[in-house]
Amino acid sequence: MSDLPDESLWVDEFLRHLHSERQLSPHTLQHYRRDLQKLDEQLQELQFAGWSSLNEKRLRQAIAMLHGNGLSGRSLHRLLSATRTFYHYLNREGWIDKNPALAVQAPKSGRRLPATLDPDQVGQLLTPPNDEPITLRDFAMMELIYSSGLRVSELVSLRIQMVDLGDASLRVIGKGQKTRVLPIGKPALNALKKWLAVRELWNKYHLPEVFLGQRGRALTTRSVEQRLAHWGEYLGTQGRVYPHRLRHSFASHLLESSQDLRAVQELLGHSDISTTQIYTHLDFQHLMQVYEQAHPRARRKPRD
Repeated sequence: MSDLPDESLWVDEFLRHLHSERQLSPHTLQHYRRDLQKLDEQLQELQFAGWSSLNEKRLRQAIAMLHGNGLSGRSLHRLLSATRTFYHYLNREGWIDKNPALAVQAPKSGRRLPATLDPDQVGQLLTPPNDEPITLRDFAMMELIYSSGLRVSELVSLRIQMVDLGDASLRVIGKGQKTRVLPIGKPALNALKKWLAVRELWNKYHLPEVFLGQRGRALTTRSVEQRLAHWGEYLGTQGRVYPHRLRHSFASHLLESSQDLRAVQELLGHSDISTTQIYTHLDFQHLMQVYEQAHPRARRKPRD
């Protein structure tokens, strides 16, 4: 059993342990600190006497209050995970002999459906206003995401040798270093060819990445997000335009047309089909909206 420090220092000692022994990143450590601080602040309203006095009942009360104040189930799940890890450390050090977070579960959040663009919105978005190199590059990126369902990380890591223009296909390395080969639609292929015709003007450093910035460096995910947001605003697209919204639109439109969930799973690179099934919920929601608007027996009566 190690020397018992002042209880007010327990969180600092815990974070020091995560940094030195588990070598977690500063970003992750910040999340741990923020979650424990948020719990501490909520517990203070319940006359919190200190970490050693926290019990399961008091923790449940705090979680319920945080949820009532608008904290999502997902955020509460992370907070409880941080709390369990914190108390596991306190147990290991011999400073306390309980873990009040073990039996406490976060409330479930409703699963958010992905935001999509309808086909008309996509058509409006993917109409380039000029043929400047930066425009050709940006529209090739948007066409490729929508055509092949790429993640933004897959887009920025795409290299010239991974694209087969003759076969209209590309090879990407997705999550878990899994490789998949994807088709490129005709509009995307044409947009890509136009960009590749001017790409060497910017390729000062002879880089293999397909998409480069004006200074000759490979694009980052953040720069892609900024460029798509710019075009969404410039072209008056309803709602914010971002890479994942185009990927969601690709999946939703393909599933509406084909009803082939397994094929969409393969194209998206989902390891678990339950991840892909969210698009069936999206499709069902759309059908319900059509039904309620069109079916005479489904129309809701106005309230008195």
